[in-house]
Order: sequence, then C-alpha cells, then structure tokens
Amino acid sequence: MEATTIGILIIALVAVTGLLLGGVRCLGISLGPAGVLFAGLAFGHFGASVSPEILSFAKEFGLILFVFTIGIQLGPGIVQLWKRQGLLLNGLVLALVIESAVLVALAHWGLGLAPFAGAGLFSGATTNTPSLGAAEQAATMVSQRTGAPVGTLAAAYAVSYPGGIVGTILAMLVIRRLFKIDVEAEAKLIADEENAFREPIERRGIVVDNPHLAGVAFGRLPGIDETGVRISRIRRSGETDVHPANDETLLQPGDVIQVVGTGRGLDRFMPLIGRASELDLMRSAGDAEFRRVFITNPEVLNRPLRELSLDQLFGVTVTRISRAEVEMTAKGSSRFHFGDTAQVVGDRASLDLVTRLLGDSRKALKETPFSALFVGIAVGVLAGMIPLSIPGVPLPVRLGFAGGPLLAAILFSLVGSVGRFVWYMPDAANLALRQLGIILFLAAAGLTAGRGFLASAMSVEGLKWMAAGIVVTMLPLIVTAIVARMRFRQNYLTICGVIAGGMTDPPALAFANSFADSPAASMAYAAVYPLAMILRIVVAQTLVLLLV
Repeated sequence: MEATTIGILIIALVAVTGLLLGGVRCLGISLGPAGVLFAGLAFGHFGASVSPEILSFAKEFGLILFVFTIGIQLGPGIVQLWKRQGLLLNGLVLALVIESAVLVALAHWGLGLAPFAGAGLFSGATTNTPSLGAAEQAATMVSQRTGAPVGTLAAAYAVSYPGGIVGTILAMLVIRRLFKIDVEAEAKLIADEENAFREPIERRGIVVDNPHLAGVAFGRLPGIDETGVRISRIRRSGETDVHPANDETLLQPGDVIQVVGTGRGLDRFMPLIGRASELDLMRSAGDAEFRRVFITNPEVLNRPLRELSLDQLFGVTVTRISRAEVEMTAKGSSRFHFGDTAQVVGDRASLDLVTRLLGDSRKALKETPFSALFVGIAVGVLAGMIPLSIPGVPLPVRLGFAGGPLLAAILFSLVGSVGRFVWYMPDAANLALRQLGIILFLAAAGLTAGRGFLASAMSVEGLKWMAAGIVVTMLPLIVTAIVARMRFRQNYLTICGVIAGGMTDPPALAFANSFADSPAASMAYAAVYPLAMILRIVVAQTLVLLLV
C-alpha cells in the first residue's frame, strides 16, 4: 500500500511540475503538455522511484486513453481525409521512415556503433516503443547465433528516446520559423478548405407545373434518392395557408412546395417538377413549424429513416441532420447517430410526439457512456495484440496499445452504436480524458527514462547515440516537411500531424494541438499512424538483421 501511495504522489507531483513548466512561454512558445516529460526526466534522475507495475499501467493506460478519444472524436473526419489525401500523406510518411533508416545505417557504419545499437537508435530517435519490442525479439534470435550482446539495443533506445521527442518538437518549430507561419491563419485556411468540401444545404420554393405529377406522392418522384432532396412545406393551389409536407404528400399542379437539398441536387431535381418560386413558405402563415431535436434515444439509432417511417406515423419530415458540425440532407437511407441534431418539420402536436420518440435529452448529451467506452478500449487492446504476418519479415507485426485502440475508436465512431452500446462522448469529457491520458503517459515515460539517463548519455558511446539520434530525428522531419510545404502546398497543421504520426509520437501531437483550436493535426496524425507503426516495426527488425 505504501509503495502504491508513494507512486501516485510522485506521478501527481511530476504532472503538476510539468504542467507548470509547460505553461511558461519563451519567445512566444511554450512546451504545453510536453513539459510533463521533462519533469519526469528530472524526477527520475534525482531518484524518484515508482514501482515498474504502476509506471507500466500509467504509461500504457494513458496512451490508450489519449489515442482512443482522438479516434472517437475525429473518426468521420479522418475517413474523409483518407479519401482526399491519404495517398499523399502516407507517401510522406514512407519517405520519412526510409530517410530515418538510411541515416541510422550511415551512423552505424560511420561511428562504429555496437551491434544492435542501430536498431535501438532507430526506435528511440523515432519514439516508437513497439518497434523496440520487435527489434529485441529479432535481436534475441540473432544473438543466439552470433553471441552479440542484446543490452546495447535497449540502452541506445533509452538514450535517444528523449532526444526523439525534443527533436520532433524542435523540427515543428524550425519549420514554423523557416516559413514564417502564422498558425491562426493556417487554422482558418484549413477550416475554409474543409468547408469547401462540404456543399452547403439550401432551401428553395418550387411551383409544381408538370401535369404528369398530379396525385403522385413526393416520395415516389423519380430522382429523390439520387438527388437527396427533401420536402418540408406545401401551399396548395388556390390556398394561402402553408402546411407541413412529407414523402406521403400528394402533389397537384399549381402547388408551391419548399424543398431542401444541396445546390447540385436541387438543380437536377427542379426541372423535373416545375419552376422556381419567389414565395418564401417559411414566412407564410399556416400550421407548419420546424424544430431542432437532439437524437438521444438508443431505440432510433442506426435505423434508416425509411424504416422509422416518421412521415407515415407522425406526419413529419426530417429535412436535415447535423453531425459533428457537418450538415447533410436527410435521405431514406440516412441513419441517426447519438448526439445528432435533426431538423424536423410538421405541425406542433406531431412535433411534440416525434420529439419524445427521438429523445431530445440535454442531460443525456452531457453524460459519457462508460460501458461503451471500456468495450471499445477492450476491443482496441485485443486488436493491438493480433499478430500480423508480413512476407519477408521474420516476426509478426502488432499495432500495440496505440494502434489497436486508435483504429477501434475510428471504427466505433463510424458505427455509432451497437444495441445499447453508444460510442459518443461530450466534447468536454473527451478533452478531459485525452489530457489525462497524455499526462499519465508523459509522466511515466519521463520517470522511466530518467533513471540512469545522464550516466548513459554522458558515456562516449552514449554521446554518439545522442548526437546520432538528434540527426536521425530532425533531419528527415525537416526535409520531409519542406517538401510537403513547398512541393505539395500542405497546411502547417497537417504537416505537424504527419510529423507526429510518422514518428508515432503522442507528445508531439499534444504539442501540435496546443498551437491552435483545430483538429487538423490530430486528423493527419490518425490518417498516417497505422502505416507508420507497421513500417517502423518492419524497419527496426530489418536493421537488426543488417547491422550486426
């Protein structure tokens, strides 16, 4: 009990000291959460001792919390980024890993490093712990044949690891100064670019003048599903009042209807039924009202709108669905996710009924469904343990505690819910758990590396590892970032995400996220992380076989 209490106190003190250190600004720059790592190094160097079991749990669980919350919040955006820039961003990561491997090989031969030290240098300088584990397994097999000491691998990793984190952060700052980056302007630019890919939703008035549509239900018109157009209101020919309309509403020539959709969808749809009307049905008298309703009832999740039959049961129509600040037209195939906002049109009594069905509970939106959270974490941990065989690689590759939970979180964020399990997290809770995770991870990593760090680093061999490690860390990052900026015109925040993801470096991502209130760095990080993890594991094992 005493050891546990002391361990908790030390981790808490490291966290407090590191956060205070990270809040200090010098030349307009602060370390942010990365300050916790340096506090951990200092505490570890001066003898602060925490049991290995507590350190291991804090480090791994903190890392899992950090990456899982990123995946849950940004899953849909990450998928869109894969579609648009996945090949380019992952190509940059491939170049980054190759550059690092070449520099490690040159350092091994040029500095005469001990056997296996090169692989440890590669894992530490690129802050990739899973690759260290894979390299140690490969080194053990080779050592049985050659007799080379395996200990140098872990020692080189420990000496070069802190420099890898510092070097990654410094590389971001070098690129920022080199190109005179205005981070706020970059954040606004990337937000504008994201909005350009999201076609805004419009509403239009249309006069029905196609005589062939007399008595035809709106939902049976040709092109409804393809164009994604929804009807919300109708003013009958010869009348002055406006009424709610839905897919079951029968059209007649002379009717004026209000429809909702994207500009392109409306342009394709309107010529089929009539001509544009200047009449704004939103401002006309009648019993049609609209209401924004939060989706919080698990019973309506992941069911197509056509199956819910809200138009037939309640006489209402869902015109728009907002999810994660993205607005989309509601189609028959659309499915609700927990926390969505639905814009519903109908008369007041019908809206009251459908509101109760959909939930609309502000209280539920503030609660975190922890049962689903831990199910997701468990699935992610199991996924990270699955061995993946790659031709030509002697040992299986595993995504580990970072890759598995990240991919699981992205998948669950896209699925939304399974039965009573809902993968939703309020923004405040997501941010709090994410910060807690990275703080625990950095505190444990610093305390672990701090023990004996200076003694190893100040030896002749250690100085070689440290100097080579800084070069292996920073040179590929700066070269790749310059190419990304000058040749491919990439946003600075995206580059920072690629840098952090390519290095599989959560502290660097936390540092990049402190630049601006933008998800760009986190999305780029998650978009390249899986490939970066696999490449680094494979290359570390290859270096063991080559640099003996």
